[in-house]
Amino acid sequence: MLQLSLSWLGLGPVAASPWLVTPTEEGMKKVTQLVATYPQGFKFWMGPTFPLLTLCHPDTIRPITSASAAVAPKDMIFYGFLKPWLGDGLLLSGGDKWSRHRRMLTPAFHFNILKPYMKIFNKSVNIMHDKWQRLASEGSARLDMFEHLSLMTLDSLQKCVFNFESNCQEKPSEYIATILELSALIEKRNQHVLVYPDFLYHLTPDGQRFLRACRLVHDFTDAVIQERRRTLPTQGIDDFLKNKAKSKTLDFIDVLLLSKDEDGKELSDEDIRAEADTFMFGGHDTTASGLSWVLYHLAQHPEYQERCRQEARELLKDREPVEIEWDDLAQLPFLTMCIKESLRLHPPVPAVSRCCTQDIVLPDGRIIPKGLRPLPLLPREHQGEVTSGFYSLLGRAQKLHWAGVRHG
Repeated sequence: MLQLSLSWLGLGPVAASPWLVTPTEEGMKKVTQLVATYPQGFKFWMGPTFPLLTLCHPDTIRPITSASAAVAPKDMIFYGFLKPWLGDGLLLSGGDKWSRHRRMLTPAFHFNILKPYMKIFNKSVNIMHDKWQRLASEGSARLDMFEHLSLMTLDSLQKCVFNFESNCQEKPSEYIATILELSALIEKRNQHVLVYPDFLYHLTPDGQRFLRACRLVHDFTDAVIQERRRTLPTQGIDDFLKNKAKSKTLDFIDVLLLSKDEDGKELSDEDIRAEADTFMFGGHDTTASGLSWVLYHLAQHPEYQERCRQEARELLKDREPVEIEWDDLAQLPFLTMCIKESLRLHPPVPAVSRCCTQDIVLPDGRIIPKGLRPLPLLPREHQGEVTSGFYSLLGRAQKLHWAGVRHG
């Protein structure tokens, strides 16, 4: 059994399952119990030399969330697993490169570009609904919502990012299957400390599958980028934008190809691939998870589900076709509240990882030593009080130094 050393909180050591941090229902229940029992924080070990110091309270977390990127940068122990797939996109990059890319990507999220995506979302959701109705008519009593929602979000993203019709909700897609495989392989590796080193992981069957899958995804993205680059010189930017205006959609790759920084420099093909792959990864799973929990909570509270249904019906009455439009989103206050409450209770991304490059002093005078690595999970009662609500500080040393006292 692993031991949790909690003496820095005035508490004794507590035994913990080695599978405590696994993303299973049992693992999450144990984490929830620990947060309830030790609301300030706790420490446990992954192996003999890898301690995790978990901070739960907003006052303790705030010095880290308010620290600069130089003091608490992204930690690459866990994020590094994604590097061969996602490259230096917004998720993994830092410093000047992150700032430059963030500025260049800002136009991609202007509401004039996002508005036309509503038709894409409606079409993808209609395909999913038709599939559900067909399965129900055939006698299916159970549906794996997350699986169906993942395919729907991937379908939407391929259209919005690449302007590509994969029809992945209705037939197998090699690209989509590879995205799902990569996500599963990364999660599996995250649970096995022995394959954290790249040189060991790449010798395993899973590591070789991961590298093959990365090549396939990169080949797909590179092919789209090259095709667009061939189109731009023949049409010119003005003609290109006019043709795009006729179709009323400017996809993510288009925005990246046309982006220039303040010095007039464009993104390289490698940079564009990294950002496109990052949004495919970061967008599909989080959205599918968030939607799954929304449906779960509404199913648990049928009275609220009915209020959401009536609100939508009232908004859409006498409309043909019966489709939600951009301006409708602000006219669904009760549904919006339900979505936000579901996200508070079960956030799709409950954890981020940071590394302290210098000592950080907490409000009570205790010190988070330089070299510790933070990983958060949000306690629902404190969500909204800080940007991120739960930090685990990972250190490679066997002992953690807190306010002049060593524990371990």
